[in-house]
Amino acid sequence: MVYWKGDKFWLGKLLEHPEIMTQGDTLEELEENLRDAYVMMACDIYINPARGKKQPVARHHEIDDMPARHIERHLGIKG
Repeated sequence: MVYWKGDKFWLGKLLEHPEIMTQGDTLEELEENLRDAYVMMACDIYINPARGKKQPVARHHEIDDMPARHIERHLGIKG
């Protein structure tokens, strides 16, 4: 991560993914925003709106049984 203090915000980007840039009022908020931006880019988000649950899942062609069961339990769905 590379970050710097601008006039109003902390600004930063990921070295491995320079297209991911964000800002935060504090350095801690910047780090949280960068993590969120990375998850949004690198993962799909599975959502169960009935339970209000979300689960990020890395983008792969197939998901092994163990992570799939974890996702199902977290979202409250049956496989």
